[in-house]
Amino acid sequence: MKNVVVIGGGIIGLSSAYYLQQAGHKVTVIDKGNFTDNCSYGNAGYVCPSHFIPLATPGIVWQGLKWMLNSRSPFYVKPGLNGALIDWGLKFIRSANAKHVEQSAIPLRDIALFSQKEYENWAASPGFDFSYEHKGVLEIFQTEKVQEHSHHTVEQGKALGLDVDLLDAQQLQSLEPHTKINALGAIYFKCDAHLDPNKLMKQLLAHLKQQGVQMIGGEEVIRFEKQGNAIKKVITGSNAYAADEVVIATGSWSREVAALLDVKIPLMPGRGYSVTLENSKYHLNHPAIFAEGRAAATPMQGNKIRFGGTMEVVSTKTPPRYQRVEGILQAVKRFLPEFDIAMPATDKIWYGYRPCSADGLPYIGRVSKFSNAVVATGHSMLGLSLGPATGKLVGELIDEKKTSVDIAAFAVERFGK
Repeated sequence: MKNVVVIGGGIIGLSSAYYLQQAGHKVTVIDKGNFTDNCSYGNAGYVCPSHFIPLATPGIVWQGLKWMLNSRSPFYVKPGLNGALIDWGLKFIRSANAKHVEQSAIPLRDIALFSQKEYENWAASPGFDFSYEHKGVLEIFQTEKVQEHSHHTVEQGKALGLDVDLLDAQQLQSLEPHTKINALGAIYFKCDAHLDPNKLMKQLLAHLKQQGVQMIGGEEVIRFEKQGNAIKKVITGSNAYAADEVVIATGSWSREVAALLDVKIPLMPGRGYSVTLENSKYHLNHPAIFAEGRAAATPMQGNKIRFGGTMEVVSTKTPPRYQRVEGILQAVKRFLPEFDIAMPATDKIWYGYRPCSADGLPYIGRVSKFSNAVVATGHSMLGLSLGPATGKLVGELIDEKKTSVDIAAFAVERFGK
């Protein structure tokens, strides 16, 4: 048995704690918040092997430049002379090429399928009922340009062994008889599932507490006590925690926490927004991504629907830009003309920060400078989807077992030490 300190209380940190506790370790989870305000709560809830294309793709940089002056645009990078942003940006630009996209497909597919299998195990476990449904996801398109690209995506998906089809407008409409859809068609990713993130996180927290995992909220890690190449203690503003192993799963704050160990992780926060209708008069059968609008809708158990989107690469101290939410709702209206959703009050709008790596792939693995430090972060928009798989891999690394999937593509120091 090892004394493991997990830093970070989002889906990655809690998933790591879940598997570490199962393996018989004594686990302490430290979070600078209260475990209820992180990015894991407000996302679309997708468990999506379909997302085998990383964020860093050809054309995304140019598209981002075109959108930079549009306050309602779905992608935005706040310019500045911040050294971390410049470093991240240069590495992101170098990664945004066709070769990287091709090399990323299999690692992303494998970890996503592994994660989906683990979610199915969770959903079948006593005490877990987080509205897990394997109904697929629709990626709906309106233009001939995106329609042509969709043919290639479907071919890629089939080549990867994923269950995916291309639908015309009539086939799409037959799947969603409750509302009119303004589209040429859709990719139907039958391989995907979805869940209710709020239920999942609350149940996971309750399970860990019940199993004796020590949950420490409201404490921020400020330094580490080291001896040679080993971390001996994790120091917060008010306490010190002895550790045989340390897991850094601090999401969009991971770059700063890793820097306390003199470990460099190219990572920037990517802010997203969502609006949830708790008792919606509108109905969808399937989760949907609106391709040209860069927005998404997720029906959850009952009459609940969540709308989300945007990617703002900004500091965590940057005030929210609620005009982005207007852009999300306008995109929904273009695709679903009967969905007439008013702009909500700001206290009804959720926003959170996704940890974006410099190439769209997560960072999962040990670091070279310390014998007992594991990093698990940088999942961008795939944190919830890849949470259980990442947690399982963290447990395997700490137990020095062969990992269930190859994690070479996710090496923490792939951009240099």
